[in-house]
Amino acid sequence: MEARDGTEEPSLPLPLSRFQVSEEFGFLLPHPLTELPAPYSPWMEVAHELPLLIKSHQLRSRVHQIPQLSTRHLQGREELHLAHLVLSFITMGYVWQEGEEGTVQVLPRNLAVPYWEVSKALGLPPILSHADFVLANWRRKDPNGNLDTIIALPGGESLRGFILVTLLVEKAAVPGIKAIICALHAILQRDETTLHRALEELAGAIEAMTKALRQMHDHVDPAVFYTVIRIFLSGWKDNPAMPEGLIYEGVSEEPMAYSGGSAAQSTVLHAFDELLGIRHSEDSTAFLHRMRDYMPPPHRAFVEEIHRAPSLKQHVLSSRDKRLCAAFNRCVSVLTDFRSYHITIVTKYITVAAAKAKAGKAEPSTRAGPAVGKPPAALEAKGTGGSHIFSFLKSIRDTTREGMINA
Repeated sequence: MEARDGTEEPSLPLPLSRFQVSEEFGFLLPHPLTELPAPYSPWMEVAHELPLLIKSHQLRSRVHQIPQLSTRHLQGREELHLAHLVLSFITMGYVWQEGEEGTVQVLPRNLAVPYWEVSKALGLPPILSHADFVLANWRRKDPNGNLDTIIALPGGESLRGFILVTLLVEKAAVPGIKAIICALHAILQRDETTLHRALEELAGAIEAMTKALRQMHDHVDPAVFYTVIRIFLSGWKDNPAMPEGLIYEGVSEEPMAYSGGSAAQSTVLHAFDELLGIRHSEDSTAFLHRMRDYMPPPHRAFVEEIHRAPSLKQHVLSSRDKRLCAAFNRCVSVLTDFRSYHITIVTKYITVAAAKAKAGKAEPSTRAGPAVGKPPAALEAKGTGGSHIFSFLKSIRDTTREGMINA
C-alpha cells in the first residue's frame, strides 16, 4: 500500500501521526539520532565501548567514574529516545556483567537518577525494552540503505543480526498497520470493497513478516544467542537470578521489578489481535496487557483505540459476504502461521541451544565473540520478559487459530 496523500488523512478515524506511528516506518523511530549533545559524552563513550568493557569485566568500575549528569539539556523525542537507549544498554551491561550468579542489588545513583528521569519523560520503564533494543536502535550505514545498530552489547554479528532481523519484521508490518486504518474507515463507511482490499493488505503484510523472520537463521548463531546475548535481555521481575528486583539508588530505597525485553512488547501483534478480535486465555491476556506498559504511551494508545473501534469480526459476520469472510479468515490463518513460526525459532534458539549448552556442545562462531561466563540457567524455560515461554506461545497461537469465522 502506498502512503496516502494529505487530502485523505483528515477523514480517517485514526490518523497515524497522532500516535507517533510513521507512514513509512510504522512503530520504528523514523530518524533515530546517533549522538547526544556534548554534555552527555561520558554516557556515549561508555556505551560505544560496552562489549569490550563487559568482556574485560571493567564496565562496573567505569560506570562508577561517570559524573552525575542532569537531564535538563536533553531536548525533543529523538534525544530522549537515544538517552534511554544508551542508559538501558549500560544498565543491562552493569547488572549482568558477571552473569546471573554475579548480579548487583543496586544501580548506582549516577546511572539510576538520569535513567529514571528520562524514562519518566518518555513514559517508558527504566529497563531495556523492545522500544529501545529495536525501535530506536538503528541507523543507515551507507547511502545504499544498509542498516546497522547504534549501540551494541556482547554477541558481535549475531547480536547485530538479531536486532536488525527483528527490525525488518517491524518494517514488513507497515502495510498491515496502514491496512488497519483503512479497514476501520471502511467499516464506518460500509465500504466492503475497500474493506476486502484492506484485509488482503493485512494478510500480505503478515506473510512478509514471516518471510523477514526467516532471516534469523542466516544472521544469528543459536549458541551465541543462548550463551551470550540472552542474559542481557533479562529483567528483574519473575527472574530467579534477581528475586528481589533492583534498587535504583536516589530514586527508591525499595527494590523495583521490571520485565526484560520481549517480542510481546512489540505493538504490531497487539494491534492485529485487536483488529481481528482475537481473544487469548486469561493468563496470556494478563501478561500481554502488562507488556503494553513497556510500549511508548502513544503506541499503547493506538492499540486501545483499535480495541474501542467497531468490531471487524461482527461486521464481517453481519455482512454475510463470503469474500469478506474468506479474507478475514486468511488474516487469522497467516497470523497463526506467523506465531507457529515464532515457536520454531524459539525452539531452535532456546530449547535446542540450551540442551547443547548443557551437553557442552555449543560452539559459538569466532566472529560472534566469546561467551560471557557459563550458560544461563535461571530462564531456561522462561522468556526474557518472564513468561513461561512455550506454554505462552502455544496458547496464543492456538487462541489465534480459534479466531477463525466458521462460515
